[in-house]
Amino acid sequence: MAELSTLASLGNLAELGRQLSGLGGCTHPVRLDGHRTEHAVNTTTGEIGAVLHHLDSSTLPAGQLLVRCNNRRTTRCAACAEVYRRDTFHLITAGLRGGKGTSDQVATHPRVFATFTAPGFGPVHNRRTDGRPCRCGVHHDQDDVALGSPIDSDTYDYEAAVLWNAHAGDLWRRFSIHLRREVAKCAGLTQRAFRQYARVSFAKVAEYQKRGAVHFHAVIRLDGPEGGDSPPPAWSTAELLADAVQAAAAAARVDGPVVDGRTHRFVFGRQLDVRPIRSADFDGGQELTDRAVAAYIAKYATKGAETATGTLDRPIRFLAELAQARITDHARRLIRTAWTLGARKDLEHLRLRAWAHMLGFRGHFSTKSRRYSTTLGALRDARADWRRAQTAPPVPQNGETTLVLAHWAFAGTGLSAAETWLAASLEPAPGTEGEPTWTVDATS
Repeated sequence: MAELSTLASLGNLAELGRQLSGLGGCTHPVRLDGHRTEHAVNTTTGEIGAVLHHLDSSTLPAGQLLVRCNNRRTTRCAACAEVYRRDTFHLITAGLRGGKGTSDQVATHPRVFATFTAPGFGPVHNRRTDGRPCRCGVHHDQDDVALGSPIDSDTYDYEAAVLWNAHAGDLWRRFSIHLRREVAKCAGLTQRAFRQYARVSFAKVAEYQKRGAVHFHAVIRLDGPEGGDSPPPAWSTAELLADAVQAAAAAARVDGPVVDGRTHRFVFGRQLDVRPIRSADFDGGQELTDRAVAAYIAKYATKGAETATGTLDRPIRFLAELAQARITDHARRLIRTAWTLGARKDLEHLRLRAWAHMLGFRGHFSTKSRRYSTTLGALRDARADWRRAQTAPPVPQNGETTLVLAHWAFAGTGLSAAETWLAASLEPAPGTEGEPTWTVDATS
């Protein structure tokens, strides 16, 4: 390889290898041109003193600063998606066990694990749990590409399927409002009085079923009025919470648009699964433990529609791009439906063309209530701080602080052919799967 020979002739392959290993396996990093300088500053006089550290992208082996892409999709960058999955695992776990700034008391609070599905839009090929064949008369293998596709695509309600995805986030918001009402009702309290006794906290992720419809997995917890730091009232139990979730899911509904004289209204599907955490009815009789729930939810945080439905993992600018896309016919029709609906003036607020590759769903894949636990941002900041500490820069003396001057400009993405080859030959050192030595906000 000519490019690799050129790199070798420059005598910096070892240094380049170290820079690439700092990416932790990221295959599509952001390339930045610029510099960063840290100065000591006298807090009394304001005088700028000695340079503590200086970094110039032109002096780096790759000629630029390489920053992880931080894409959560496995299909785009497996390494960054794994970091995202682990962060989600720790976020969920902190809300179940405590830690990361969350009180350990949450482990004693009533918690349930709930799965909310979409309604039916027409019969699809599936694998029945009772051993009977699919409606088409075939026993489908678990890897059969027909799974999730309509038995009769001409009668499948593609319009409702896309619009349901587009309104799924609003439907969850309505559910959360109804849930607080239902918990108060079960406790014999008014909604205003409920706030003085308890608070509902949750964390959820979205997952696509093979048919292309979004459904939600959620951990829902009952706390005291101050959240996880305060004990829940004596009347709160996992059973009461589960009953309230069932009632709230049945009551939640969103009035959708009227399309060509047809009125749409959106509700959750009938297949609602609510289970108290630490029960024996999860995953084939295994105990529904904190760790099992966190792992189960986190694995969906890195998956989009492309993983389940075989659709695209990035937006399209023109519908003609579908002609070259290697996707299923079912996914192709869902995208076309979203694109067609997106052209309507009365539906422009749904931004269906921008989210056609997501089959209409434009919500966040992982969300949580404010008091559930830590945040993904806090976990990233803590990791970045730890990585910075490993560089061991000079510590400011008493009466001094640090002034950081930085300017970075976007210079592209990805690795060159030689860098890709070299990165593929590297094994990340234990504990260094995280960030580059210098963690930089690309917007600064």
